[in-house]
Amino acid sequence: MKRILTILLTIKKRTGTTLSTVSYLLLTVLCSLLTIHCSAQLHGQAKIDSLLKDLPKQKEDSNKVNILYRLSKEYKNNENPNDGLKYGLQALETATKIGWKKGIARTSLTIGLCHWRKAEFSKALECFHRCLPLFEALGDDQGIVNSNINIGLINAETNNYAEALEYYDRAIKILKRTGDKASLAIVYSNIGNVHRSKNELPIALSYYHKAIKINQEMGNKIGIAINTGSIGAVYFDEEDYSVALSYYEKAFNMFERLEHKRGIAVFGGNMGTVYQHQKNYPKALEYYFKALKIDEELGDKRSEAITTGNISGIYYHQQNYTQSIAWDYKSLQLAQAIGNREVEAVDYAGLASNFVGIATHPADKSKVSIDLELPEAPFLPDTLIPTGRKALLDKAVTYYREAITISKEIGSLNQLQNFYRELSYADSLRGDYKNALEDYMQHVRFHDSLFSIDNAKKILQQQMKYDFTLKEDSLKLVNAKKEKAAALKYQRQRSYTWMGFVGILALAIFSIFMVRNNKLLGKEKQRSDDLLLNILPEEVATELKNTGITTAKHYDNVTVLFTDFVNFTQASESMGAQNLIDELHTCFKKFDEIAEKYNIEKIKTIGDAYLAVAGLPAADPKHAENIVNAAQDIVAFMDDRLAKMGTERTFQVRVGIHSGSVVAGVVGLKKFAYDIWGDTVNTVARMEQNSEAGKINISQTTYELVKDKFTCKYRGEVDAKGKGMMKMYFVS
Repeated sequence: MKRILTILLTIKKRTGTTLSTVSYLLLTVLCSLLTIHCSAQLHGQAKIDSLLKDLPKQKEDSNKVNILYRLSKEYKNNENPNDGLKYGLQALETATKIGWKKGIARTSLTIGLCHWRKAEFSKALECFHRCLPLFEALGDDQGIVNSNINIGLINAETNNYAEALEYYDRAIKILKRTGDKASLAIVYSNIGNVHRSKNELPIALSYYHKAIKINQEMGNKIGIAINTGSIGAVYFDEEDYSVALSYYEKAFNMFERLEHKRGIAVFGGNMGTVYQHQKNYPKALEYYFKALKIDEELGDKRSEAITTGNISGIYYHQQNYTQSIAWDYKSLQLAQAIGNREVEAVDYAGLASNFVGIATHPADKSKVSIDLELPEAPFLPDTLIPTGRKALLDKAVTYYREAITISKEIGSLNQLQNFYRELSYADSLRGDYKNALEDYMQHVRFHDSLFSIDNAKKILQQQMKYDFTLKEDSLKLVNAKKEKAAALKYQRQRSYTWMGFVGILALAIFSIFMVRNNKLLGKEKQRSDDLLLNILPEEVATELKNTGITTAKHYDNVTVLFTDFVNFTQASESMGAQNLIDELHTCFKKFDEIAEKYNIEKIKTIGDAYLAVAGLPAADPKHAENIVNAAQDIVAFMDDRLAKMGTERTFQVRVGIHSGSVVAGVVGLKKFAYDIWGDTVNTVARMEQNSEAGKINISQTTYELVKDKFTCKYRGEVDAKGKGMMKMYFVS
């Protein structure tokens, strides 16, 4: 299975992916206002005991509501959302009875948080929507902000990203007005998480850096550590594990200096996740057990359940199914104790995967070797693991169906598409092909609805890879023929060596000719190399010269520029052919100089259009900024030229810009051309078509990357051909 949630979920069996708990820490910090320490749980229990003692003395008034509300909040913070709900509902009932709106609003918010801790997202969202208008009527800015943030978080959790960003934006407007920088930094981090979930990693990074900047201004070391870890999570998503590990380690060390145990546990666990992906299982276990020890000290049952699940995943990879089942079973017990249905579903699926593992690989092996005293496996009932292949597979199917039932109850579509796939596999092993097919169709249904965009991207990448493989094979075939011809020629030359003095004389003459010719060839080779560098990026040209082929590559973070001349056809009719060519040459020569100035790769000209890209073949964190700077220089050059020469002798230019991912490589066997493909190229063409003379039109994606660097005017949503309504901006 794959990593499918950012908070509580760890699907770790079939591919061994584990949970990165950065978002979980962020949410915990948000709810506790960055004040969680190792003594918090004991202090919370003392407060609970005191409140329970005072409760029977209260009348049906606001004092009773306050005590019930505080009990609900403390139980929620102590990872006991069931009791939190119990007292929260009592508080809500009393507040409603006495007509106390502030009490209704506050208790509704806490009840929502309790539902959230139980992964009951729809119920949580209902509570937050109920309390928001009450806080607005009361003019309670903090309550309004908390409600908007929580609504945003739930929407992000359930993949409603547009809704999440809308409510975060509402919170930001209030926070900027009130000057609450601490909460503003947290909201920026949460926005970064949304863009990370959407795989818009450059935008995610920009928001994490915004959060870091605010936290640095405030001297908020905990916030800086969290944001540092979030940046590591971006590189984790990019599968750049060495860089991810360096950021996680920085965050881990920061929390160690702060003696912040929860942070140490979270980022220790994240380091374990990276080591697991690097298949360094001993190191992964070392950090998981460090995190688990702190989880147990803090009494954090939810984090403990996640960590034990990750430990189970390590043993699963080692085919040590008995150990894996033991840790999964412990995670299940923890999840059931705190009422977290989402983790419970994952654990049922984990147990089922282990049963399938035993049925298909009966030998229970252990490949873990580590110089570390490992804790004993948790208690495992003898009756938990069935005997015999049929019984194991039957039990696996039962547990997968239990996981699916829970996921349906809590509305977790992400889990459903994975669980149905695993259930289909288990049914096929049992020979129940009818149910296997039905289960797989359910998997496809949920998978397509959730990941259609991701699928399209992967299909494009695969198609491009296939196309370039064909071209590379053609190049190899051509080279092979040339090599064969050269070998035959050499053999023929050797066959004439018997020709005595005549041959020697001919060879001498030929040698003199070759010396002279080699000098000419050297000059021609240099000229050829210069020409090749003129049409291909240097590293692509080097690869082509060294190997005879080039490999297509996918680039996630680039910005593409597309220019076009306004009324070019009409202007060309009045200018004459030679004047037209001369003017195009002058303009495009200047465009090339501007591109070189800003480290931009020119791709090609298409008639009167000019296509260029920043961020490839070498990555450039300023790709969007550089492209916009270049576009401004281009517009300024053309405006100045138009003012001097008039519309009869030159053109007006319009520019479109969009950021995203592309596939880049060389096409052709005789006339090489370096080109780019992908939806980003189609979108930038729409940006240019919807631009105006002398204007730079950018997409929403580019705007998010450059809005702090340039003045932009929102144009609203414009109908782009083939793309639908798109938000666009003019750069001033």
